[in-house]
Amino acid sequence: MRADTGTDHTSRIVGTAWGLLILNTLGSAGAKTIVPLPRSLIQMATMGALVAAFALALAVNLRLRIRASAFLLLLTLLLVPSVISSADLESGFGALFRCTRLALFVGTLWLLSRWWDGGPTFVRHHIRMYFAVLGSVAAGLVISPGAALPELYGGRLVGALWPLTPPQIGQYAAVIIGLTVLLLMGRRTDRTSAAVVIVPSLVLLALTHTRTATLGLLVGLALAIGSLILTSAAARRFFTWAVLCAAVAAVGFGSALQAWFLRGQSQENFTSLTGRAKVWDALLAAPRTASEYLFGAGLGDKSFGGLPIDNSWLAVYHEQGMTGVALVAAFLLVLGGVALLRPPSLSRACAIFLISYCAIASYTEAGLGDASPYLLHLTVAASLLATPAAATPLTTPEASTPEASTPEASTPAASTPEAPAPEASTPTAPRRPVPRWARRSEVT
Repeated sequence: MRADTGTDHTSRIVGTAWGLLILNTLGSAGAKTIVPLPRSLIQMATMGALVAAFALALAVNLRLRIRASAFLLLLTLLLVPSVISSADLESGFGALFRCTRLALFVGTLWLLSRWWDGGPTFVRHHIRMYFAVLGSVAAGLVISPGAALPELYGGRLVGALWPLTPPQIGQYAAVIIGLTVLLLMGRRTDRTSAAVVIVPSLVLLALTHTRTATLGLLVGLALAIGSLILTSAAARRFFTWAVLCAAVAAVGFGSALQAWFLRGQSQENFTSLTGRAKVWDALLAAPRTASEYLFGAGLGDKSFGGLPIDNSWLAVYHEQGMTGVALVAAFLLVLGGVALLRPPSLSRACAIFLISYCAIASYTEAGLGDASPYLLHLTVAASLLATPAAATPLTTPEASTPEASTPEASTPAASTPEAPAPEASTPTAPRRPVPRWARRSEVT
């Protein structure tokens, strides 16, 4: 086995580090849990997970071998406007703390980039960890249905064991459903394993009533499967059945689907995107200095006037300015462009699904400019689009040239059994003369 492929032990460490990164991005604000958890304790757990992830990634990659990545380079450059805008402490010391967190987060991604090989390794890590998170949500629903479906959130599913909001749960469910469907189509998993992941995740997604996650799942899968239609019979079959099922559902369950989609909201509340548009208008109308326009007001909690922004582009504009917006748009365009240039494959389809999902969710969810699940989704996409490392040649360049032929270069593996090379044709090195005293000792 080649040394740079890693061992099973190394693979487990990499998977553990990835799981700790996911734990760090779960957040500390959300619904009330069955057992009240102090926010300070949750923040200690999430930050401890990030430090542990960085330590594990560094321990397994002490030689600091990394993969060249335009995505990670642009993500690293995003630290520049973050630090510039946070240095004046307009947003408080919390802004510098968030800059440190983002730097550790990006540094861990650089260290783990050594194991990007264009395969589904990080896809499997992603699915396993988020399925475990959804398992905790399902356990909370079973233990205390009232706490998991509170009236405060309109009866939508929340995390009763760990504070998770309905949009978070919907996002995790939609992402692992889409990735598992694509792995099943590519025959990288069996139907039983896929059903174990897809069926309960669909139930949890339905209970969250999350429109953004549902729309991102459907559009992302349509684009991903569309990229495989010309080369995969399984993709064509799945697409045909999906269109038929969608037509039947639209005819037979149209009213029920409309009621689920509206969530009992009025027309005014629906058109204003549950009040988001009012916050967006106020943010855009607020006066800004030239420095705030270019570099933002510093990393914060993605809110404006005490209300959540819920838009990645406006959140980046508010906290990292137009410089941050340009960098975020650049790494999305880079990932999308590379995905379009790759030949059709399962890895390309998974990457297209993740990129399109994040692009759609960016309209009503924040997270593209800071350590978040969306950056982890895009990192998985970048790992899928990475080209495998070239194999190290077993022979030295000198041995492969005709002028430097040696006895080691003329091994039996280089000649065929039917036509063995004559023994006399093998070049031999000149023999050194044996001293007279040595010949006498051999005789005696």
